[in-house]
Amino acid sequence: MPELSHRRRMLVLAICCMSLLIVSLDTTALNVALPAMRRELDASVAGMQWTIDAYTLVLAALLMLAGSTADRIGRRKVFMAGLVLFTLGSALCSLAPNLEALIAFRMVQAVGGSMLNPVAMSIITNTFTDPRERARAIGVWGGVVGISMAAGPVVGGGLVDSVGWRSIFWVNLPVGLAALLLTWRYVPESRAHRARRPDPVGQLLVITLLGSLTYAIIEAPQKGWTSAEILVFAGLAAAALAGLLVYEPRRADPLIDLRFFHSVPFSGATVIAVSAFAALGGFLFLNTLYLQDVRGLSALEAGLYTLPMAAMVCVLAPLSGRLVAARGPRVPLLVAGCAMAVSGLMLAAFDAETGTVSMFAAYVLFGLGFGSVNAPITNTAVSGMPRSQAGVAAAVASTSRQIGQTLGVAVIGAVLAAGMADPGGSDGLGGSGGFVAASRPGWWIVTGCGLAVLLIGALSSGRWARSTARRTAERLAEPVAGQPAVQPSEARTSS
Repeated sequence: MPELSHRRRMLVLAICCMSLLIVSLDTTALNVALPAMRRELDASVAGMQWTIDAYTLVLAALLMLAGSTADRIGRRKVFMAGLVLFTLGSALCSLAPNLEALIAFRMVQAVGGSMLNPVAMSIITNTFTDPRERARAIGVWGGVVGISMAAGPVVGGGLVDSVGWRSIFWVNLPVGLAALLLTWRYVPESRAHRARRPDPVGQLLVITLLGSLTYAIIEAPQKGWTSAEILVFAGLAAAALAGLLVYEPRRADPLIDLRFFHSVPFSGATVIAVSAFAALGGFLFLNTLYLQDVRGLSALEAGLYTLPMAAMVCVLAPLSGRLVAARGPRVPLLVAGCAMAVSGLMLAAFDAETGTVSMFAAYVLFGLGFGSVNAPITNTAVSGMPRSQAGVAAAVASTSRQIGQTLGVAVIGAVLAAGMADPGGSDGLGGSGGFVAASRPGWWIVTGCGLAVLLIGALSSGRWARSTARRTAERLAEPVAGQPAVQPSEARTSS
């Protein structure tokens, strides 16, 4: 891809951020709309979980395929196809007649979404080749997440209260169409130096693993953790994981290049992404239900209550990007882990949500932590990897985020459903005291996720960890199974 002017690079960054905005805005607005959707569509807790996880599950399953396909046939082509599908899926969601149709249309959205964020990150990685400039661009990218977290609940709450929950999907239509036109006009096409072949077996194994695991977790409280159906799906997930570990290293062009995980920073970033986004998914899910169904707030009021958290994400994300560019990922990761763990602890051990001041303090701490974590995750995932595989590396990082959010909603929602179940098997939400008691194990899970970010961030950002990243980059630059070597210029590290 030819070198672009500074102004053109900024325009490409803005276009990529537009795609992130509609995907993130859709997710945060949807969380605020869950109680309204639950009432209109007569959904259970599991039904609300599927409304979120049907999207994140398909997204996680297809992200790596989208990244490798974009590297092979052209990033702009795949990015534009993703914008078309996401916009179409949004229009269909707004017309869904029942819960089943909504879940199906959310999956259409997810197919398009899988072609947006990882491919956009790959475009950014190949547009901003200077490591410091790239880190700053990733900081801006993370700032968009903060903007969506701030605007999503408020915009979504206002739309739900005034027009109805279906209108939250309408926001995506003009933004998606504008991004499509701007991409066609201004984003240059780029491909990997060496094309990667499709891996249908690996893709099938990933879909089986994620789908079976999520189904088992979400449906277990209703069907029973030891029921035959749940055990079968858990067994399928375990078999698919074993198949990936055995099959993928044998391929010249695997869907998941397991050599990436020889890099301790890359492996650490993957686990940190799962932990941080599991905490986010559970945090938003529990708070949405508590604020509206227990405290009795409107959707707009609930959105306004989350502004302290979203504002911190908005402020901290670009600052974290600059700090990563200047000092590396260690400090932001340690700050993120501490803040998220303390926030979860306040809600788990001290019932912080029952007091407005203490609840806002927990929100601010969680926003501080989550705002600090995104930039080091992304930068660590792509640093040191050959530029020819930027799409795959970025897709693994994005997949880790979606897996984390999927598991966070599935696990914490399942814990909540089990705690709220009455003797007759109902999963009603009950009163304030019952909800607070049932949600406490979920907040302990959030606390554990924060501690995981802290500990793994400390272990994966030291000198020894960085040395493993350099050795991994050298291995990835070597010829594999008769394939041409990666060009030396593509194997440079950006540590």
